[in-house]
Amino acid sequence: MTKLTPARKQYLDIKRQFPNAILFFRMGDFYETFDDDAVLTSRELDIVLTKRQDGIPMAGIPHHALESYVGRLIEKGYHVAVCDQVSEPNNRGIVDREVTRVITPGTLIEPTLLTQDKPNYLMSIFPIGEARQGRWSVAGVAYVDVSTGEFAATQIQGENAAVQVLEELARISPREVLLPQVWADHGVTLPEGIFLTPAANYLYEERGARATLQDHFKVATLDGFGMAEQTAAVCAAGSIIQYLRATQKNNLAQLTSLRAYNTSSFMILDQFTRRNIELTSTIRTGKTQGSVLGVLDKTVTPMGARLLRSWMNQPLLEISRLNARLDAVEALTRSEVTRQDLATLLKKISDMERLMNRLMIQKATPRDLAGLAQGLRAIPALRDVIGVYPALNSLVDRLDPCDQITELIANGLCDEPSNTLTAIGTIRPGFSPELDTIMAETNHARQWIAELEPKERRRSGIASLKVGFNKVFGYYIEITTANADRVPDDYIRKQTMVNAERYITPQLKEYETLVLNAEEQILNAEKEIFAQLCANIAQQSDRILKTARSLAHLDVFLSLATVAVNEGYTRPLLTNGDTLKITNGRHPVVEKL
Repeated sequence: MTKLTPARKQYLDIKRQFPNAILFFRMGDFYETFDDDAVLTSRELDIVLTKRQDGIPMAGIPHHALESYVGRLIEKGYHVAVCDQVSEPNNRGIVDREVTRVITPGTLIEPTLLTQDKPNYLMSIFPIGEARQGRWSVAGVAYVDVSTGEFAATQIQGENAAVQVLEELARISPREVLLPQVWADHGVTLPEGIFLTPAANYLYEERGARATLQDHFKVATLDGFGMAEQTAAVCAAGSIIQYLRATQKNNLAQLTSLRAYNTSSFMILDQFTRRNIELTSTIRTGKTQGSVLGVLDKTVTPMGARLLRSWMNQPLLEISRLNARLDAVEALTRSEVTRQDLATLLKKISDMERLMNRLMIQKATPRDLAGLAQGLRAIPALRDVIGVYPALNSLVDRLDPCDQITELIANGLCDEPSNTLTAIGTIRPGFSPELDTIMAETNHARQWIAELEPKERRRSGIASLKVGFNKVFGYYIEITTANADRVPDDYIRKQTMVNAERYITPQLKEYETLVLNAEEQILNAEKEIFAQLCANIAQQSDRILKTARSLAHLDVFLSLATVAVNEGYTRPLLTNGDTLKITNGRHPVVEKL
């Protein structure tokens, strides 16, 4: 039997914990896959399959390209476990590694892997009945979008419970569905593009599911969520939290509430009706363009696009709420100038909903915060524009400019922050006394190095002498070969070039150490300050998310008003009667062809 190397043993130990995921194992600048994972990865990603000296198959990708490769695997329905190095190499043994996240079709948070105008749902279904016969009379349904924090659950019961679950499946169109293993084993077929994940049966046990939800939301009872008596819904929602804890490593701060809903509040549309009326996609191409949604969607923010899609998929049945929406749309049809002003302002708004959720799970970038501040700065002007319309007063009240947060970001970040924290300069001078002290202590060393070149030219008499820096050799003094006989005695040779020699002096080495150590200190300090900045903003997440969702509503109202004016649509008169009267009706899609 071949003796296992420490790294091989570490890999196998971790792989045993994630048998149903492709394990990407970080080794230096690459993520490597081994054994059957390597064969699968090579085939699906069309990358080279090689073998180690001991014959074990392996296939790797550069660490910086992880998202793009993982995205391609997720599109095919695979699960990927990302195993990172969590300690620095010390030449005394292998580095510590652990899985930092399991990425699945329904748990994406990366902006590059998400579709902006569509939610990305993970759904869990808990049927109660006879698994062998495939019959059930009660079912719990829960769904979540971890990129926005939307989390909802319902309980469906009655003779047609299974049919209603299929209707919910068609309406929500999740990317991934969790189903108890005992049900999944009896053969379940899902629509194309929806991936089934069999889940351990124990995840659906009522006692554990209820305790999980209470622990997550820090409550003693679920009564406040309207789910006290909905046992099946509790089991479905609890299974989602347990699944997310296992895959997201407890990064669930964005899930702050659970909404209980009732399917009777909305119009039921089965999957065949949705398909035949081409509600959100066409039969021929499967794309939004050419569908009813394609005609109505003139939104300018990703948040608005997702909300409009949600409204289309879940038509309201409550006249009072429908009329409130129509009042808002009608108000915006009255002024072309108002619509243009709103569109201009809304275009400055980033996807604040998903941005805030990345911030709450510590995945935000400096550029994310800059985008958040830009969006919040547009709020006062938006409120001024819509404040003259009584039908939009409730929106005005919910649009919070969060001035303290905007000011905090402006004071804390430089004018044009990058998308990473790999180089110093993200934090604005004057924001952190600790950081300013470190910067001041290194200014002398930087100034000394900056003045070294002219000083050494004068001392040596070599006009072509250069002081330079590279990441491999650090700072150096470069002198051409033609001037080799004029090199000062205290120069120490460091590197030989084709036509030159590079040197260092004891004093330059001393200042180099000061500068390089300080850069590491500064970078670490900036990372800590940025993390604290994010934590402070996250404390105001409820205010910001409330504003983000209000912006989405405004965007949808504007979109519908714009289409109504451009296409000459008329406001309907809604009643509780059973009469449908249409005069000079037109088909919104057909007339566009």
